[in-house]
Amino acid sequence: MERRFRLTRSNDIKRVRRYGKSYAHPLVVLVAFPNEGEAPRFGVIAGRSVGGAVQRNRCKRMLREALRPRIEIVPPGWDILLLARQPLNEATLAQIQEALASLLHRAHLEKMDDADA
Repeated sequence: MERRFRLTRSNDIKRVRRYGKSYAHPLVVLVAFPNEGEAPRFGVIAGRSVGGAVQRNRCKRMLREALRPRIEIVPPGWDILLLARQPLNEATLAQIQEALASLLHRAHLEKMDDADA
């Protein structure tokens, strides 16, 4: 994921977790908070409940890969955190992509095309 699309500062991550609106799915939790930027920014978190370091890193890689094609449909001006849940370890990439699509739709974080309006 390009640097301009990443949440890198811990203060930004804390702000999104504290004040953002969350949307839950059995595989992942999405937390969204508006920002003043030109592009949406994403953070991916996997806590110890997900597993050891190897499992946490795999979950984060899978989430980033599932998110990559969807970055363009998220409107600018949002900070978004993706929090991995334990069942993500056994999920396939297709299942993760489906979960992200569902969460983005529920959070109304999809750009509307002129054809859709």
